[in-house]
Amino acid sequence: MIDSLFNSFASDTTLTLQQALLTFGIAILLGGIISWTYMKTQQGFSPSFTLTMMVLPTIVAIIILLIGSNIARAFSLAGAFSIIRFRSAPGDSKDISYVLFSMAAGLACGVGAYGYAALFTIGLCGLMFVLKGLRFGAVKSPVKTLKITIPESLGYEEAFDEVFRRFKVDYELKRVRTTELGSLYEIMYAIKLPPGADQKELLDAVRTRNGNLDITLTMSPVTQEY
Repeated sequence: MIDSLFNSFASDTTLTLQQALLTFGIAILLGGIISWTYMKTQQGFSPSFTLTMMVLPTIVAIIILLIGSNIARAFSLAGAFSIIRFRSAPGDSKDISYVLFSMAAGLACGVGAYGYAALFTIGLCGLMFVLKGLRFGAVKSPVKTLKITIPESLGYEEAFDEVFRRFKVDYELKRVRTTELGSLYEIMYAIKLPPGADQKELLDAVRTRNGNLDITLTMSPVTQEY
C-alpha cells in the first residue's frame, strides 16, 4: 500500500474515477499546505496570490490527468495555453519559487506519485520555516538613501561630515547633480544608521546645515538612477 503511493500511473492510459478523485483531493490538500506556509513565512503577502497557491497544484494535476500519455492531447493543450496572457506584475524571486513549488506538487499528483508529492511538499515547507527562523539572507544593517538639497555656496564634499560623525552614521557619497539652473545642488548619500539612532535629530541637524532646503530619507536600499 505504501509502495503504491510512491509509484506513478503515468504509463497507464486508463483513468478511473477513483484515481481522479484521489488526485484532486491530494492536490487540494498540498495546495493548502503550500498556501499556509507562504502566508506564515512571507510578509505583506497578497490574498490573490495565496489563492493561486491553493488552486495551482490542482490545476496542474488536472492538466496532467487530461494529457496522460496522449501526445495529440499534449500538443492541443499546449496550443490552448499559448493564447493565455498573464498581465499581473512580476513579484519577487520568492514568489516565483512558490509558483514552481506549487506546480511541482501538482505535477507529482498528476502522475500519481502521491507519496513523493507529500514528502517533497512537507520537506520544502519545513525548509521555508527553518530559513525564516534563521533569517537567512536578511539584511542586518539596511542601507538608506539620504537626498539633500544644498545651496551652491555650501561645499558638498564635506558639508555634512561633522553631522554624520556626531551621530555615528556610516555614509558614502553616491551622486551629485545641479538643479534650479545650477543655483542648487542635490547630493545623495548611502547611509547606515546605528541601532537606536534618532532619525529626527539627524534630519534636524542636517536641516540646520542646508538652510531648511529639501531633505529626503528613503527607507530602502540605494538604486542606480539615470
